[in-house]
Amino acid sequence: MAETTKSRLAVTMGDVAGIGPEVIVAAWSRPEVHAHALPLVVGHPEVLRRAARLLQRNVDVVEFERSSVTRGQWAADANTIACIRAGSDDVLDVPAGAVDARAGEAAYQSVCVATQLAQDHGVDGIVTAPLSKAALHAAGHHYPGHTELLAELCGVTDFAMMLYLPPGSAVRAPAGLGVVHVTLHQSLRSVFDDLTSAAIVAKCRLADGAMRRLGVARPRMAVCAVNPHAGEDGLFGDEEANVIVPAVTEARHSRLDVSGPYPTDTLMVRARDGEFDAIVAMYHDQGHIALKLLGMHAAVNITLGLPIVRTSVAHGTAFDRAWQGTASADGMVAAMVTAGRLAKA
Repeated sequence: MAETTKSRLAVTMGDVAGIGPEVIVAAWSRPEVHAHALPLVVGHPEVLRRAARLLQRNVDVVEFERSSVTRGQWAADANTIACIRAGSDDVLDVPAGAVDARAGEAAYQSVCVATQLAQDHGVDGIVTAPLSKAALHAAGHHYPGHTELLAELCGVTDFAMMLYLPPGSAVRAPAGLGVVHVTLHQSLRSVFDDLTSAAIVAKCRLADGAMRRLGVARPRMAVCAVNPHAGEDGLFGDEEANVIVPAVTEARHSRLDVSGPYPTDTLMVRARDGEFDAIVAMYHDQGHIALKLLGMHAAVNITLGLPIVRTSVAHGTAFDRAWQGTASADGMVAAMVTAGRLAKA
């Protein structure tokens, strides 16, 4: 029977041509994972067995029926990997390190099954291994990534990606540091068309709620400028004065502890040193580059605004390193532990 004292997590396998299967197997033996969670893999069990042989791990991969998981009739520990099959046997012929529509379809099916399990309360949250957006598109599923796919599956329009560094990593804030993005998977040229005061305020609210669930009673949030030197009083752009400052003012009127806009090059140093609990970045790379420099393998991707808990590793499929047995499992461990914390909160 599934243990009710731990968070029950469905872990999607991601793209089988990438490092997802091996980092899942490598993370499975880590004691901190089983201290926080009762995990279950959604994917093809034979791929997991291949990963276990690659890593020379003496673990049993036990397949469970979906109905058994929904009823809580499943078990897992450091020596037993529980698995629900998703995707066809076609994935067994996918070569390592290659974009393949068969892998894209299997990754899509894995996310769909895990999401439905969470919506049916069979699990308390999901953790996703990386998928290839090119393989996803090759399979006919035209999503920019996990975040947008999950938002559609859950029927939400107000959502955001947070990159999160847990406590004990490279940041001094006692609950870690979160970076939420106002715009996400789109061209830099299009960012200014979608950068609105309403969008910024919405992301401030999502960031506040997420950090509260992670243990911060009153999160201290800072908003990034979008132009160099925060626009230099209008010399380098007027988005700060016309879009970002009104958003910060409105958020403060909503009793959120938020300030800015600040030039990002100095703001991230202040956040690293513990002055803020969360940052609201204007676009993808503005938040990603700084946080990944602080802790690439410790960072966790959290989707905000969903009715379910979802975390992920902050790295990609790493096709160039896949199936060589050298990929670090630290990101997967951090994602599973963080999902367990969020589910309990």
